[in-house]
Amino acid sequence: MRRPPLCNLILASGLFALTQLMTPTEAAAEARLALVIGQSAYRTVPELPNAANDAKGMAELLGNAGFTVTAAPNLAQIEMRQAISDFADKVSASGADTVALVFYAGHGLQIDGENYLVPVDLDPKREADIPLQGVRLNDLLNTLGALPTRARIFMLDACRNNPFPALSGAGHGLAIVDTKAGAPGSFISYSTSPGAEAEDGSGADSPYTTAALTVAKQPNIPIEEVFKRIRIAVAQSTDGRQIPWESSSLTTDFKFFGDGGRQPPAPTANAMALASATRSVADWRKDLQGKDARAAYDLVIADDTVEAYQAYIELYGQASYTPRLRTVLERRRQMLAWDRAVAINTRASFETYLANWGNSDLAATARRLLLRVQNRNYALPVAAAAVPVAVAMAPTCPCSTPTPPATPINPTVAPVIKKRVDDTTPKR
Repeated sequence: MRRPPLCNLILASGLFALTQLMTPTEAAAEARLALVIGQSAYRTVPELPNAANDAKGMAELLGNAGFTVTAAPNLAQIEMRQAISDFADKVSASGADTVALVFYAGHGLQIDGENYLVPVDLDPKREADIPLQGVRLNDLLNTLGALPTRARIFMLDACRNNPFPALSGAGHGLAIVDTKAGAPGSFISYSTSPGAEAEDGSGADSPYTTAALTVAKQPNIPIEEVFKRIRIAVAQSTDGRQIPWESSSLTTDFKFFGDGGRQPPAPTANAMALASATRSVADWRKDLQGKDARAAYDLVIADDTVEAYQAYIELYGQASYTPRLRTVLERRRQMLAWDRAVAINTRASFETYLANWGNSDLAATARRLLLRVQNRNYALPVAAAAVPVAVAMAPTCPCSTPTPPATPINPTVAPVIKKRVDDTTPKR
């Protein structure tokens, strides 16, 4: 049997050792870029000391995870817009095999169904000032969503309590963002549920960032599993007052840290594998039946769906965790209804919302948007009256030809109606 030369054996063993030291990400030569924004030094309201600490901690974690990090603390509106634009330029230049991540710690607001990140120089006198002085979350999502990338990850440690007295009518927390409605390949995480407020924390970091700094560094864990574990950790540390939320349209796998090719750790006791967004209430009742109340609570928190919460409440009506889940479920249903009302944006959609949630914190906004829709609809007949009747008779498909009236209503346009541009048989 012929043996390979000694030099080949040495070279092969060296390459093997090198690959064991490299993470899967490094081996795949995946580019990673991160923009970390920490908003602490607000000029017209009290500072958020933990936001600066959160940003520093995340910048260090992401740097260790192979990201090239751009730190951007305490940004005014113009500076924040410029930082986002510059970051988009870097992502675009990096190519399609890039993971772009944005971490934001600071205040967040929702006005008229739109989410806004709050620059440190924001000084509103009324709600109408926010679109002028704030930075729309959708602008950030759309800017990066227009670029060819492997994945886009957004971590928002926002939604602290609203500190601006002039915005007393604004809704609590942030509105739902559905990543599936935009460009595929996005993952967005809120530090708390839509429509809820997050805590700044009593330690050096917020509860959300504290959990992220611990969980995300664990090796070889897919991003979806990372944020399920973060959600359970935050719910435990805040006694259920804060439950993080996320939406994903990722089309590729992502892990913050690899482990050099070793096998993933054994599943944890709370059996995360049961969590699934496709399960019905009946499915969840079957899965939870007979489980300890605490173990069942961790499972439904990890899943974070209406169906899971409903099943838990039905099965564990006397458990100590049930009252807090009733509150979470009610708020989630309200925010889903609000998301539908804003997306449809009709008189009927806002009237339906008000019929069910007329006493909610978003009711005043719903009435304002309803009035706006009514005024828009009232103006439509006036605009339509200026359009010649003949225009409305234009063919609705390429295979139909209008029949002109015996007596044209508008003689000046009658020849246009009768004129046939092409005598050939239209093709379907």
